[in-house]
Amino acid sequence: MTKPDPTLARLAALKTMTTPELKQQWRELFEIEPPAFNRRYLESRLAYRIQELSYGGLKPETIERLDALGERLDGGRADIRRKRADHERPIAGTRLIREWQGVEHTVTVLVDGYEWQGRPYKSLSAIARAITGTRWNGWTFFGVRRPGAKT
Repeated sequence: MTKPDPTLARLAALKTMTTPELKQQWRELFEIEPPAFNRRYLESRLAYRIQELSYGGLKPETIERLDALGERLDGGRADIRRKRADHERPIAGTRLIREWQGVEHTVTVLVDGYEWQGRPYKSLSAIARAITGTRWNGWTFFGVRRPGAKT
């Protein structure tokens, strides 16, 4: 009879943890303060870290290959690389969801802006204005907290 994998139990436990518990887990596993991103982000990164510590991380060759692909992607341009590593914005690919007057709006974070209803936008504020017809701080409208912001 094989022993159950404790890693799977730790992964399953993430779903039942409160956000403060997830943040404490983050501090223990990463040894830094957790970012101000949403619960889903914390869960996914913690799940990856738990598996990485249990089963091993990426091979050095894989990391080198990913770095090389990133260099090819941005053509060696530092301005694009900075956008990719901008810690003020949510990570590219993140989906921000906001319900407004009974309609759910989904915005996808891009490397160089945002996309809503298939159209590119430079700022969340522009999208919030298009949705509401009034001026909004886009970060506030979508409930995104900047790193280091007080809760």
